[in-house]
Amino acid sequence: MPVVNLNLPVVETTVPGDVHAFLREADRRIERFQHHRCIPGFVPSDFDRTYGVLRALATAEVAPGNLFCEWGSGFGVVACLAAMLDFDACGIEIEGELVDAAQQLAEDFGLPVEFIRGSFIPVGGEAYVAAVDGFSWLSTDADDAHAELGLDPDDFDVIFAYPWPDEERATVNLFERYAGVGAVLATYHGGEDFRLRRKLGRKRG
Repeated sequence: MPVVNLNLPVVETTVPGDVHAFLREADRRIERFQHHRCIPGFVPSDFDRTYGVLRALATAEVAPGNLFCEWGSGFGVVACLAAMLDFDACGIEIEGELVDAAQQLAEDFGLPVEFIRGSFIPVGGEAYVAAVDGFSWLSTDADDAHAELGLDPDDFDVIFAYPWPDEERATVNLFERYAGVGAVLATYHGGEDFRLRRKLGRKRG
């Protein structure tokens, strides 16, 4: 089923105090982590702007439900922001150190987010990654995280990803093939560039 662009106004406003405190601490931990460790491919999003996009999605209720997954969740900040906006959030990350750091961050702020170490690429999805030319950090050399979550890829209502330029087509292809009808894909591309897409088809019901 086709994927179409979703036009959703995002109003820039000051983040609430609790969110600001959370982001300040997350930035501090990320800076400290990157001072001691270098994990290739780990680049944090613009979290303030990401919060605005997630808040717009939550307010507009454009997704069929509130089950949220961050593909390549890194330090887990985006999934935690989603939880603060009342999404039922989880994250999938292939680097174990980042999974541990993300889970600790969520627990320290009392946020009900589950982070799983593994690949967000479903079984059989390797072909959608291999079919895209260019360099990619996407890896299928890990367990399928969906099995550990006890969820299928089409269970998620909102998926967030920060793909490298060569990964965008593969990310969209995976979303188009495996996401549920009506699901929303939110991707960040640096600067102020966020892209929203929706998978068309009959609504669940």
